[in-house]
Amino acid sequence: MKYIDEFRNSAVAKKLFAQIHAAVRPDAQYRLMEFCGGHTHAIHRYALNQLLPKNIKLIHGPGCPVCVLPIPRIDQAIWLASQAEVILCSYADMIRVPGDKQDSLIKAKARGADVRIIYSVADALQIAKLNPSKTVVFFAIGFETTTPPTAHAILEAKRLGLTNFKVFCNHVLTPVAMAAILHNAEVKIDGFIGPSHVSIVIGSDAYKKVSDDYQKPIVIAGFEPLDVIQSILFLVELINENKVAIVNQYSRAVTTTGNMMAQQMITQVLEVRDQFSWRGLGNIPASGLKIRDEYAEFNAEVAFDIPEFDSDDVKACECPQILRGLKEPHECKLFGKACTPEHPMGACMVSSEGACAASYQYGVIK
Repeated sequence: MKYIDEFRNSAVAKKLFAQIHAAVRPDAQYRLMEFCGGHTHAIHRYALNQLLPKNIKLIHGPGCPVCVLPIPRIDQAIWLASQAEVILCSYADMIRVPGDKQDSLIKAKARGADVRIIYSVADALQIAKLNPSKTVVFFAIGFETTTPPTAHAILEAKRLGLTNFKVFCNHVLTPVAMAAILHNAEVKIDGFIGPSHVSIVIGSDAYKKVSDDYQKPIVIAGFEPLDVIQSILFLVELINENKVAIVNQYSRAVTTTGNMMAQQMITQVLEVRDQFSWRGLGNIPASGLKIRDEYAEFNAEVAFDIPEFDSDDVKACECPQILRGLKEPHECKLFGKACTPEHPMGACMVSSEGACAASYQYGVIK
């Protein structure tokens, strides 16, 4: 492998598509959920879904951490940013996600709140060092991919004695969400295109329980077009043979056990919440992480008496249904009209990994 050219080779893609067309059974249905928003983006960017047999349906999953964060948690972040002597640090996508009544962190910033866009949690630590008289709150979100840096930042803050550094923790767990989707059974799923970067951290074995419990094959796929096409071929073959297995297509980066050092660091600093709310999926038991009591001095939920908010998406916004795989972006009457990337009405249009943003960017408008 040089860089990525090998995984965008059109000649190889044609051969893989030919194999898929030859493998599918005309009387069968193949309903495959790509859990990760990065795969949704790749599918639309390269128009892969338009080249598949008609009886293969790709279902967009909830795998965009910006999209699945419920509005009450966004409202809490806005509340935190509005407190005196607070600097709230956030990744760029989150500051534009609408909260209640279309409020957002970027609007709070316009009102005078000190909201800063960062590219790494290390930036938030540096801001805390430079502003000892302020409380610096890091708005932590993401699946297992971004969880280790958050845990490391807390350990580093402990080492440096940066007691003015706090974390508003919103990290969530992928396999648990997969199980919740299958348990609710609102949409029929025959197999999963499993996330890649998440799997680098947790390993392919982390999906064994959900695969066994619900008898569904899972193929962990890389983000390049050939990765996705080959993973679809693997899933078709597994479904044809009625096999339940976890296949690691992304073997160049993912192992069975994952990154043990990262996992140990997460376990040291964070623990599983009793339950956590997901946009579209509701409360899912044991699906989120919180900061352990040993590190409570860095927990924004301990440092502040954060109010509870009873807020919800705009009624006409179909983002919750899209995240559950019940609807596609073009089925939302706001899509491409009232809701665009410049003026998003819901989270699915904000994040570059959101299904609505991907559909809009690559012209998938019906």
